[in-house]
Amino acid sequence: MSDNKTLNPVERAAILMMSLGEADAAEVLKHMGPKEVQRIGTAMAELANVQQDQVEVVMSDFLNTVGNQTGLGVGSDDYIRTVLTQALGADKAGSLIDRILEGGNTRGLDTLKWMEARQVADVIRYEHPQIQAIVVSYLDPDQAAQVMTYFEDKVRIDILMRISALESVQPAALKELNDILERQFTGAGSTKTTDMGGVKVVADIMNFLDTSTEATVMEAIREVDEDLSDEIQDLMFVFANLADVDDRAIQTIMREISTDILVVALKGADTALQEKIFKNMSKRAAELLRDDLEASPPVKLSDVENAQKEILTVARRLADEGEIMLGGGGEEMI
Repeated sequence: MSDNKTLNPVERAAILMMSLGEADAAEVLKHMGPKEVQRIGTAMAELANVQQDQVEVVMSDFLNTVGNQTGLGVGSDDYIRTVLTQALGADKAGSLIDRILEGGNTRGLDTLKWMEARQVADVIRYEHPQIQAIVVSYLDPDQAAQVMTYFEDKVRIDILMRISALESVQPAALKELNDILERQFTGAGSTKTTDMGGVKVVADIMNFLDTSTEATVMEAIREVDEDLSDEIQDLMFVFANLADVDDRAIQTIMREISTDILVVALKGADTALQEKIFKNMSKRAAELLRDDLEASPPVKLSDVENAQKEILTVARRLADEGEIMLGGGGEEMI
């Protein structure tokens, strides 16, 4: 445990979680991503002999509530199990609890969710394309998109086409996949029937691909199956779709976007979307943004696309956290 002067942000967050109480800590963790939960959960498990002055450093504004609560390390295992289960549900929390408290590896497919994209690509590179499709469809869309970048175009297209045709995976198939993974990781896999894949999963993955890769893959899919490409396109949420998002959501998104990024992104936006953004800012802020847009020099198309992707990433994160609702092609994305 670090001393007072060197407590890092994760350790501070861990002390705060241990001080809040199980119900409140669980509510906070519900708004975090899996990697954040893992980091904080691990730090919570490592807390020991936390002194009162350390609590005061972290929670100076909450001393009346915290009081003399110094024995934070007592019974922490049971506390962490309860908090994580309340926050994530038993299924999601199970493997994470094993990693944090028992020092073991997450088993089967779940192992891959905590690996770098390049590592995942290397693990499945020489497996059957259907196995690759199952693995990629199981990952979170942003991680799946990163994994896709480590394959050639032909392989990417084949995997995405197979994902679009997936509906569910039977226990025998999951057992086979876990048997493959167990050659590289220890432990037994789950044989629970799992819904995965489908056109919506492909659309979600496509949302996180860089613009040039997205265009190449979409064109290749269109050549094979035009109806499928149209269906994927309809389910994707692109920058122009922000014009259809409600005002409260736009305001929430804008609070997390810097003016510099917004100026570049709006360079490639149509008038309707620009007006949507202006309408959801204060009059003064909107005037300044208009002036910045007019005064800014020409920018590369790739810079515009990158800025728009950055805003979309924030929007999708907020949607995943339940802060806003997005609509793509008439479908709800939450």
